[in-house]
Amino acid sequence: MSDTEGSWSGTAPTAPKYLALAGTLRGAIAVGRWPLGARLPVERELAHQHQVALNTVRRAVALLCREGLLERRQGSGTYVLARPSERGAKPDVVGVLVPSTTYYYPRVLEGIERALSAQDVRMMLSCAAYDPAEELRQAERLVASGAQGLIVVPTLHTNPDPVAHLAALKAVGVPQVLVERIPPSPAPDDDTEYVATDHVAGAYAAVRHLRDLGHERVGYLGRSGTASSASVGAGFDAAVTARITSADNLLREESDSWPAESFDAFVRTCADRGVTAVLCLGDREGAGLEAAVHRAGRRVPGDLAVVAYDDEVADLAEVPLTAVRPPKEELGRLAAQLLLRRLRLGPSAARHQVRIKPAIIVRDSCGARLSTQSLSLLAV
Repeated sequence: MSDTEGSWSGTAPTAPKYLALAGTLRGAIAVGRWPLGARLPVERELAHQHQVALNTVRRAVALLCREGLLERRQGSGTYVLARPSERGAKPDVVGVLVPSTTYYYPRVLEGIERALSAQDVRMMLSCAAYDPAEELRQAERLVASGAQGLIVVPTLHTNPDPVAHLAALKAVGVPQVLVERIPPSPAPDDDTEYVATDHVAGAYAAVRHLRDLGHERVGYLGRSGTASSASVGAGFDAAVTARITSADNLLREESDSWPAESFDAFVRTCADRGVTAVLCLGDREGAGLEAAVHRAGRRVPGDLAVVAYDDEVADLAEVPLTAVRPPKEELGRLAAQLLLRRLRLGPSAARHQVRIKPAIIVRDSCGARLSTQSLSLLAV
């Protein structure tokens, strides 16, 4: 699997009104509408100005008091205690919201935790199980518990309105950095900050690697419906368009599940069409294809070379799988560093949108090691 577990469908959630109001007030304080020590308008006046209920104002003000931006003084009013950039000079709590804490994300979390610990910043972790509505609730809870910024892996690939979901998360009102997610069809001036693997480049490089080993016909076996399915498939398609691999007798199949009989049929099709190498999304699909090759009385990599995309358990296959490895720990580390930078610099901080190319880890399944060994013997 590749960043795959879980699915969801439904109406895109919206942020609670008090969080949106808190973000508006926070922004007003940041730009100096109310200077340090100034008294805010009374809560009834704020409710009238922003067309919200009085309780919404009270909850928003309470949140900003917990953040240390405002201070309520009994019998006197509510006063500006600090600006967001000053409050953020020494961040001490960051919220991290992931869809899962297994398979793909432990290494991402390790990178985040190391970067935060190096700066004496505490991490609060929440898991939303690929449920956008739960993501919004958890984001609200993290902020209410004192998180000054969020590192988020939002559920976009199964969401009917990913743009609205990102807007709802942003309305929570604290700085955020996305990990392994890029806004769909962003405007040229979109300022969403993210750190993500360039999966298109990773798949393209895998096909080129196989072509460099002499494989003129490369097939693709994918798992559909995952967060990286579209990008990895697009990388393979780009390799076909660029004629890195032949488009003749093209073999490109995707499914949300691959039972043994489907692998067996795929192996037979490879033989019929002269396909000598396959890129698989992900590791388990690669291992399943290997087993089918062996059931057919053929060999990996002698009869069919295999490259997997993920490198979570690729080394545990019967023939260890060559794999494209997303830089999971590096993603987490960079996301944490970028968020801390924004928290310390405040609104003046530049926004970063980072795509990292994954590495290809060469093992036995692609034949590269055998080629190297043969050349070494010839040299002797």
